[in-house]
Amino acid sequence: MTTLYAWNTPNGQKPAVMLEELGVPYDLVPINIERGEQTDPAFLKVNPNAKIPALTDASVSLFESGAILMHLAEKHGRFLPEGGQSRADTLAWSFWQVGGLGPMIGQWGHFLMLDEKLPTAIERYLAETLRLFTVLEGRLAASAHLGGADYTIADMMVFPWARGGLIYLDRAAADRLPDLPHTRAWVAQIEARPAVKRAFAKLDAIADPHAA
Repeated sequence: MTTLYAWNTPNGQKPAVMLEELGVPYDLVPINIERGEQTDPAFLKVNPNAKIPALTDASVSLFESGAILMHLAEKHGRFLPEGGQSRADTLAWSFWQVGGLGPMIGQWGHFLMLDEKLPTAIERYLAETLRLFTVLEGRLAASAHLGGADYTIADMMVFPWARGGLIYLDRAAADRLPDLPHTRAWVAQIEARPAVKRAFAKLDAIADPHAA
């Protein structure tokens, strides 16, 4: 049995999308980070880093979304090219999200929401977020998907952060946001995938049981 421990955040959305794309039966265990459940002793046995998501899959236990998606892709032989430039690009863009887009959007949002504003921090992380979106736009102007012609774990890794980032940028920094036609089209295309809709619906339901 496969069990995903997650909450409805971009990082929690990534493995949920992957599992739905694979069509793998799984249990979804909510870890309400708003209540601090990620620090509960029972969850710390699955993820000692006290973050979501985490996954148990038969005898394997993993944390970190990138590791989870790579494990599932290799186990099921899907969404990760076996070699060549497409594999290299898939891995590079996956780690680009882990080390760049996600943390920068997260830090910008954090400082933006503080009661005591720190303009230098807000500007630092906003500027880097905008730069990363221009990098993403350049890639998608040249390629249908981040790993090349095919939909891969790179798209699943970047999509939730790009989607959420655009929502907040449109609200809070629209005057700074460049045109991103290829990125917006790519986000809309992935958002329309049936597996993605199922994943988001399940995560919406655990965050708000009345929405189910």
